[in-house]
Amino acid sequence: MDDLESFADEIRSAETVVAFTGAGISAPSGVPTFRGDDGVWEKFDEGQFTYGRFQRDPEAFWDDRVGLQREMFDGTYEPNAAHEALAELGRTDHLEAILTQNTDGLHGDAVDAVVGADDPEPAILELHGNSQRVRCTGCGTRRDGDPIFERAANGDLPPTCDCGGVYKPDVVLFGEQLPGAVIQRARTLARESDVFIAIGSSLVVQPAASLPRQAASSGATVAIVNLESTPVDGAADVIRREDVTDVLPQLVELVTDSA
Repeated sequence: MDDLESFADEIRSAETVVAFTGAGISAPSGVPTFRGDDGVWEKFDEGQFTYGRFQRDPEAFWDDRVGLQREMFDGTYEPNAAHEALAELGRTDHLEAILTQNTDGLHGDAVDAVVGADDPEPAILELHGNSQRVRCTGCGTRRDGDPIFERAANGDLPPTCDCGGVYKPDVVLFGEQLPGAVIQRARTLARESDVFIAIGSSLVVQPAASLPRQAASSGATVAIVNLESTPVDGAADVIRREDVTDVLPQLVELVTDSA
C-alpha cells in the first residue's frame, strides 16, 4: 500500500484508529526539539534535569529548570495543520486516541479549537506529561505552571504548594518511570487498533516507541510519517517521507470527503 487513497480507505473501514506522535509534529509550530544540531540538549546539560536531582536538591533543579522552560517556551506556539488534522479525524469519529511523547500541550489546544461541544473527540494520552502544568509532590494537585515558574524565576526556590509539598514540573524526568496506568492504556490501544499511525517520531525512545510494533504484531495496518528512517520501518505497511503539515491534511481530506 503506497498511496494515500488506499490508506484513507483503511481508516474509513477501521473500527479503532490510533495516532502516535513525536517531536516532528510540533517542530513546524516552532517548538524546539531536544536532540539534533539545534536541539535543546546542545545548550543544556540533560543530566541536570533528572528525577534524582529533583529529589536531592529541588532548589538547584528549579533554578536550572526556569532557564530550560524559557528556552523551550519563550514564545506563543500554536497548533499547526498536522495537529488540526488529527483533531479533525477525531471530530469526524475516525480517530480513537492520540498517544504523544510531546509535552507541549498542542494536541489539546487543537482539539479545543476544532472539536465542538457535541462532537466526538479523540482521547489524548500525554505519555511524558505536560510542560505547561506542575504537580505538587505532597497532595498531588495539578495546576497551570505559569504562575509557579514565575515564582521560581523571582527566587521562590523551590516553589511549594499550600500543603507544604514541593511543586514538580508535570513531566516525566530522566530516571523517572512513566505513569503505569497511562502506558498500560497506550499499550492496550496499540494492541486493539486496526490502524496505527506513527507521526514525527524517530521511534527510538522506549517504552513508547514499542507501541507501533505491538500494533503490527496484533494485525494493525501501521503507517509511519516521518522525514527520516526509523527502526520500525520494516514493520510498517505505509511509509511517507513527507512534511507532516502537508501529508496529514491531505489524508484527512481523503478520509472525510469520501465518508
